[in-house]
Amino acid sequence: MSRSIESMLGLLRIRVKRGINLAVRDAISSDPYVVITMGKQKVKTHVVNSNCNPVWNCELTLPIRDPNQPIHLTVYDKDTFSVDDKMGEADIDIKPYLACLKMGLEHLPNGCAIKKVQPSRGNCLVDESSIIWNNGKISQDMCLRLNNVECGEVEIQIDWVELPGCKGLGPPAL
Repeated sequence: MSRSIESMLGLLRIRVKRGINLAVRDAISSDPYVVITMGKQKVKTHVVNSNCNPVWNCELTLPIRDPNQPIHLTVYDKDTFSVDDKMGEADIDIKPYLACLKMGLEHLPNGCAIKKVQPSRGNCLVDESSIIWNNGKISQDMCLRLNNVECGEVEIQIDWVELPGCKGLGPPAL
């Protein structure tokens, strides 16, 4: 077993669903894509041409070693002959989600809300976000308000993938 897998807690799957009312960065529209970074890791969606309300429905996966390391989402406008323009950014707060995973819940009815996370200065949530039990998995839908831009939101969903040989999240802290 490799050391890199042993140091991993698991995988965070981030489904980048869609952008809402993204800023115009070209003459009449934008060609947006999303980049998600965590430390030195970087994953990105495909570009949706000429659309300020793009639908990506793109699944991205990040190996998680340190749950305290920030996860940063940035939207860019793809440019052909110049540097891509930034269209806003947001941080993805996974701490409430990970706390629910550590509870070791099972046999809950489908659609059961485990926790509701309220928008605050400490997160980029537009509205309340529920952490839900469905078909044996815990997921969280979020609508993130983009910072450092005049307008725009991005809808994502996160869920956890356990991997054999990983440390896992371990028992709840006492």
